[in-house]
Amino acid sequence: MTQTRTRLERGRSALGPALELVHTGRAPTRAVLTAELGVTRATAGAVAAELEALGLIQVDSRPGAAAGAQGRPSHRLTVAPDGPVVLAAQVHVDGFRAALVGLGGRIVATAPGCMTVPADPAAVLDAVVAAGAGLLRDSGRRCLGAGLAVPSAVAEPEGTALNPLHVAWPAGAPVRELFRRSLAQAGIPGPGGAPTPGAVVQEPAAGHPARGDAPPAGQAGNDINLAALAEYRHGAGRGARHLLCVATGHRGVGGALVLDGRLHTGSSGLALEVGHLTVRQDGHPCHCGSRGCLDVETDPLAFLTAAGRAPGPEVSLLKEARALLRDESADPAVRAATHLLLDRLGRGLAGLVNILNPERIILGGLHRDLLEAAPEQLSAVVARHSLWGRSAGVPIQPCTLDYNSLVGAAELAWQPVLDDPLAAVGG
Repeated sequence: MTQTRTRLERGRSALGPALELVHTGRAPTRAVLTAELGVTRATAGAVAAELEALGLIQVDSRPGAAAGAQGRPSHRLTVAPDGPVVLAAQVHVDGFRAALVGLGGRIVATAPGCMTVPADPAAVLDAVVAAGAGLLRDSGRRCLGAGLAVPSAVAEPEGTALNPLHVAWPAGAPVRELFRRSLAQAGIPGPGGAPTPGAVVQEPAAGHPARGDAPPAGQAGNDINLAALAEYRHGAGRGARHLLCVATGHRGVGGALVLDGRLHTGSSGLALEVGHLTVRQDGHPCHCGSRGCLDVETDPLAFLTAAGRAPGPEVSLLKEARALLRDESADPAVRAATHLLLDRLGRGLAGLVNILNPERIILGGLHRDLLEAAPEQLSAVVARHSLWGRSAGVPIQPCTLDYNSLVGAAELAWQPVLDDPLAAVGG
């Protein structure tokens, strides 16, 4: 009896690590799961069966053997295609986007919302949650939580947007609290809540969340931090122990560092504000009070300005800059702007390489497009201005995930499920 109980406890303690291995694609078969967990084949089988019973993964008990393979083929493990989802939300300069994201970083459904982001963050958070609630109603899927990406450093442990420079929110806006309030009003639960799809978006009693005994539904983080986390788990950052991510979205520039699988956020969540690294002493004035920062020298507005194009009101700056780079790359002014921004970006990356010595650099947003337009130039600039870049040749690669900040916001929501699947799903 004691031996059976010990085996059961060991198996249950392995549920979270096993789910994370399947979630990140590192355990495609039961044989790999057995080896990664360091357990017996029987224990790995029991763990996989329990995760399947919870509706989180799918076990293929009749896998086909590869050509030339010897021995019994191992059971294939995948995330459940019709399993639960989390609500992911992102607020940016030109509006917001809501999505339902399954395990494995799969975007199940998405809805954009274009609007002038109001000075009251509660208004846009209500709108993005309402869009997400509509997606949940249409899908009929069970929701296990929600995550939010915002264009600001998020101070911990308060969950406040400390410096939302490109939206009109007040400094210190309590975005996590406001997000949780919007979720509660929409009846969207946290882990362990909503045992049936019909309960996903029911209106709760006034002032109360959908399940009083469930953990809070909403988590919030900086959009570039979350993009880096998503790329580390599901995209261009897989396999890197020391990963630096730099990206420009609709406005401004952000950065993030993943060390051994964990985001390096500093003492209070404010590390890696790389957008405020100076690359031109006599450059444009920045919102932070300095001049010549990456934030104002290498974002979409800087690219359009350098190319002599006045930004129009019809589409976002990011879409306009990408379209210009894609459709008019042969134009001398566009070529000159491309080389100018790559030089400035390369100088900034060189400084980061000297300080951080990353194993890999990944670039997102417009920076990804600039890299793909002239990859050799960017590597040459980094090598020319960096000790470690010159000697080690740090790989610089494009991000590969669409909507990586949204997928990263979903990772925040999935984390309690990965930590304790039984408690989060409701056992």
